[in-house]
This record gives sequence, C-alpha cells and structure tokens, in this order.
Amino acid sequence: MLRPMLACCKLYVSEGRSSAVLRAVEQAARRHHPAVALVNTFADDAYNRVGYTLVSRLPHPVAPATPLRRAVFGMVEAALGAIDLGAHAGAHPRLGAVDHVCFHPLAGAALRDVAALAAAVAADIGDGLQVPTYLYGAAHREGRTLAAIRRQLGYFRPQSNAEWHGPLPVTAEATTLPVAPDAGPDAASASKGVLVLGATAWVDNYNVPVRTADVEAVRRVARRVSERGGGLRSVQAMGLAHGDGGAEVACNLLDPGSVGAEEVQGMVERLAGEEGLAVGEGYFTDFSQEKIVELYMEKSAQAEA
Repeated sequence: MLRPMLACCKLYVSEGRSSAVLRAVEQAARRHHPAVALVNTFADDAYNRVGYTLVSRLPHPVAPATPLRRAVFGMVEAALGAIDLGAHAGAHPRLGAVDHVCFHPLAGAALRDVAALAAAVAADIGDGLQVPTYLYGAAHREGRTLAAIRRQLGYFRPQSNAEWHGPLPVTAEATTLPVAPDAGPDAASASKGVLVLGATAWVDNYNVPVRTADVEAVRRVARRVSERGGGLRSVQAMGLAHGDGGAEVACNLLDPGSVGAEEVQGMVERLAGEEGLAVGEGYFTDFSQEKIVELYMEKSAQAEA
C-alpha cells in the first residue's frame, strides 16, 4: 500500500516553564486527533521555549482547508491568549509569543502543497488574530529566507549580553513595523509581537554544547561555523547561553543530506579548541523525518484499531 502524502508543521512558542500555558496549547492540538498527530514536544527551560511537531495527511486533491490548518490556528490562538511576550525572558531569540511556524512536505508531498497551506494559515493568523505575520521560503512570492526577515526585525540582537527579555524594540511601542507584514496589521502589540511562517524542505536543528560561560567566544565559533561567516554550506549557527555557566552552538542544517551533524560537530570541536574551550556531544531537537513518518503511521494505525 502506498504511503499517504503528509505535511509536517513545526511550531515554536515563547514559553517553556508554565505547565498551564503549555497544557492549553497542547489541548488545542489534541482536539484534532487523530486527523492531526502531535509526534514530538521539545521543551528547553534555559531558552524558555517549546517546539511542537505536528503531522497530518494531505487530501487528494490538495486543498488548504485541512485539519492541520485548523490545528495550527488553534494552537497559535491558545498561545497568544496565554503568553505575554512583555513578561518573557530566555536565552533564545524570539519575535513573538508564537515565534515561528514552518511547514515541511513528507512522504511524497510537494513543497508547493505545503506552501499553499502555509499561506492560508498566515492569512488566518494575521487577519483573524490581528498579529503581523511574515512569510518566508516557498510560501513567500520572492522566496525570502527566514534569516533575512529575522535580521530585518532585529531577531539576533539580545537586550542584554546573553538574554532576550520583554518585547523587541520594533514591537514595544506599537509603532509601524520596519517591514510590512504579509498578513495582519502594520503594528504589533508588545504582548504578542510578530510571527514568521514559512514552507521549506526539511531542516534539521542540531545543537552542540560548549562548556563555558563566555558567550562571546561561543558566538565567534558559531559565526565561523555558519555559511554566512565562511563556514559550512547550508548551515546557520548562533552562539547562545544555555543553562548555568554553559553555552551552545545552535544550528539549522538547511540541507542535512549534504552537510549533516557529523560535519557540524567536527567543526565546532576544532574551532572551540582554538578558543581553548571544551565541547560536549551535540543533540537534535527533533526526530529525523523518517522517524516522524514512522511515528505518524503508528499513531494512525492505533487510532484506526
């Protein structure tokens, strides 16, 4: 039997410590079970951030009105109603109470199909919830990158040496944003911020711990690892504080089939060694796409039994 076409959505909320908030967000997803499966939850206390991985079948023919669309909207609505970005603090950058949503095609689905779904969800959020929403990747008419729109909105500039806290300067005063959103109002509230939403091929997130409190040294390593800094092709990297007296090089592997975790680990070890820093074994923040498909199929079979 042929596997169905699947869409995966990764959704990141700027909260990792309040069980009540996270329970409300997860309940919004589970209302759509078994049509939508929540296959992974990755919480990070130091970052005060949680990433959710959702999977659902794409109908034939593909149409934007899907259970996944409704589930993502429900989760975003629940998170925006429960999280106040103005009171948020963490060691990971963020643009909004719901910081980032991305759709990926799985199991034979096409990128254009999830791009259409992403654009529909962006309109739901921007217009329905009145949150400025920015598209990127295949969902954006010019293919704008996630890093580009984040850079324009000040995502990479912490308010202190090692932490992001409260609203970003571009949203704090509810003034017109420096870049016009693709959906929603032209000004953002301090409590909700803005949201970026895209569609891309699969991306792996791989983080390498570095045993130091010297975040600036880790940032130097991260710059040299990233493609932008002359390092590994298709790798984006940030140096971030992580836990008491620790840090890590947090990486997006945009083409993991070509440049994977092993190469990233080796380069971080070499560059950190030049700084006199010890490095731990890296870790993925999610399952592989093959494992995610496997988990979804298992959950579907259990629901049908």
